[in-house]
Amino acid sequence: MRAGVITERGATPKFTEFPTPVPSDGAVLINMRTVGLGGWDVLGAYRIGEVFPCVVRAEGVGHTADGKHVYFGERAVPPYGAWAEQAIVPTPEVWEVPAGVSDRLAITMGIAATGAFVPLEQANIQRGETVLVLGATGVIGQIGLQLARHFGAGRVVGAARNEAALARLKDRGIADEVVKLGTKEDVANLKAAAGGEGFDVVLDLVYGEPFLAALKATCWGARIKTIGRGAGVTATVPIGDMLFRTITVVGTGQRAPADRRKIWHHLLNIARKEGIDVDYVTFPFDKPGEAWQAQANSPYAKIIATLTS
Repeated sequence: MRAGVITERGATPKFTEFPTPVPSDGAVLINMRTVGLGGWDVLGAYRIGEVFPCVVRAEGVGHTADGKHVYFGERAVPPYGAWAEQAIVPTPEVWEVPAGVSDRLAITMGIAATGAFVPLEQANIQRGETVLVLGATGVIGQIGLQLARHFGAGRVVGAARNEAALARLKDRGIADEVVKLGTKEDVANLKAAAGGEGFDVVLDLVYGEPFLAALKATCWGARIKTIGRGAGVTATVPIGDMLFRTITVVGTGQRAPADRRKIWHHLLNIARKEGIDVDYVTFPFDKPGEAWQAQANSPYAKIIATLTS
């Protein structure tokens, strides 16, 4: 079969032939139709212990032998993955797509949307509170802004480094205000954007210096949920800034398949009811290397590839 294949750690995937997966007990063979690439693929999916060559993991939608329309996340049986004509996936990780749900919505409400939903639900947003999303221009950030509104936020603010991508958040109406990060005035600009005593909730997708700036722009009783590290893996936090605030690191993917499936179905319902969506960039199936490089360069959109016969 044809697939996007990584031959060694750190290598850009190539479109080439790869052995066809063989059906096995406890796993489902899926004929692929649509693939979704995410930051977790480029940054962390190929960890110590990975066997090479392997197919790009990604997440995807396809059909089973009996014709069921199904979705799965980046949990295919190694060395297989979604960027291929066929994938083999553990049975509990194969979820039937409800009627009327598009492939790209099924994919978007999977890993990315779950990443935003879990910490925001835990933050227990109260009606009218002010919410900040750090790293708001990425896919998880775009979803996070919209979910914060769903949970009752009265004001949502997006912060990131790319000015054009931030402007698009306002143009689409999913952020009330935006803040360009990376200046000496980050703290002051964040405080001004909060429009009051400070942020009640922060969804932090980047950590590092932006986390420290956001912390100083929160009010007492604020909840900060960190789920990413795009701006750094360390931050020196003065104890005075932590007082009267709750700071949590959330591992959104470490849940049982049944729990993640339930969240996914819930998110599909929210997305259809409230029109939650993100920007998309589509690549040809035979260009996994180009899609990979685009993801590495932060596309500010969900990367999708559709198989053609």
